[in-house]
Amino acid sequence: MKTSTDELLVFVTVIDAGSITAAAEKLQQTVSGVSRALTRLEKQLGVALILRTTRRLQLTEEGELFLERARAILAAMADAEEAVTRHRERPSGRLRVDAATPFMLHCIVPHVTAFTGHYPEIQLELTNNERIVDLLEQRVDIAIRIGALQDSTMHARALGTSRLRIVASPDYLAAHGTPQSVAALREHRLIGFTAPAHLNRWPLRGDGEGEATGTAQGGETGYTIEPALRASSGETIRQLVLAASGIACLSDFLTTADREAGRLVTVLDDALLEARQPIHAVYYRSAALAARVQCFLAFIGGRLQLDA
Repeated sequence: MKTSTDELLVFVTVIDAGSITAAAEKLQQTVSGVSRALTRLEKQLGVALILRTTRRLQLTEEGELFLERARAILAAMADAEEAVTRHRERPSGRLRVDAATPFMLHCIVPHVTAFTGHYPEIQLELTNNERIVDLLEQRVDIAIRIGALQDSTMHARALGTSRLRIVASPDYLAAHGTPQSVAALREHRLIGFTAPAHLNRWPLRGDGEGEATGTAQGGETGYTIEPALRASSGETIRQLVLAASGIACLSDFLTTADREAGRLVTVLDDALLEARQPIHAVYYRSAALAARVQCFLAFIGGRLQLDA
């Protein structure tokens, strides 16, 4: 009996989901059905692919080798199936887009209704990750990356840049005063990131008291803070600032609407350095995906209010 693509999909999904139960839910199958498919696959191959324990699943050496081949086969089949429909006037098929939660909420979600209305045959799937994801492992078609790109074999399209500013709520400043110098920040409650460390280096000129360290964009010195509060997501930090919990350094794409509405104000503008976060969309080139990727990037890129 030959191995079927359904069994390959079950195997890969179990590994990606982390458990048979999670894979069954994702595939909309029964747990027993997924388990039988795995057992059938291993019997056909004559080897154990996964070591099952009560706590976790672990790939065998044969499983590691087979997983790599299974992913390649499934990807090739998806390309082959979708290439057949490339001649259609309108792009179609699944498109998975991943971005950090703040960018997803403020820059992509507001345009989803318009996009799906314009391209009803594209099944859009959105995922949020605060850290960089492996596109192949997570089966992501487009990932939005904020900050300098690392060397990569992936293709990248620049979407623009977003300036960093120091912001606080009027309520916080009314209660604690407005800092008039960089040194005065030591008297305030500062909100920063759990990681990476460079996000806690604010683009401010040093005040000559040894607080200036590192570099901001353009090689200028920046001010490294010691946060009183830390969060892993810029959206969480934004909400904390709106709740008058302290002062933070955030990107314009997160705060423009708040500043225009008066919910947030900038501080230390005279000491602010010119620092902009580059924003890119990264993806692997695929003949089958090309139409969907390009129409999404063109559509979203034309609506983002980012600096060119």
